[in-house]
Amino acid sequence: MDENCERAGTFLQSVLEKAGFALEVSTEQAADRCMLNLDGRDAELLQAEGGELLEALQHLVNQAFGRSLPAGQRIVCDVHGFRATRETELRAMALHAAAQVRATGAVFTFGSMTAQERRVIHVTLAESEDLQTESVGEGPERKLRVGLKKSNA
Repeated sequence: MDENCERAGTFLQSVLEKAGFALEVSTEQAADRCMLNLDGRDAELLQAEGGELLEALQHLVNQAFGRSLPAGQRIVCDVHGFRATRETELRAMALHAAAQVRATGAVFTFGSMTAQERRVIHVTLAESEDLQTESVGEGPERKLRVGLKKSNA
């Protein structure tokens, strides 16, 4: 995958330069992913609006190179550890929602989220014996709902 990772990094660098962004791409190969780390004067633009532009760039790179990757591998774009920070936030949000659902019995519905963000919450709450999670809606408006499991009594 190293060659594909380097090609993806070169492609992304080209896109950023043509778009006029002051950003540099460095590649990092891991067992299950190709990390494209971005840094530069315009880094904060990638983190705005919940990382919307970062997600769009990652989607673009995966559309161009994702099919050429071995099974189980993926391309991940990141800037200044944004993804790890966001994952920590999502886990905290999941635990808060779980506490609220347990306290009130009312279903908690998160706002629109990407598939990766919904997955973090699903996984965080997966071991909860009293809660269930489900994705609802379509496309970019897809949301995640947390509720109490229905008893089979």
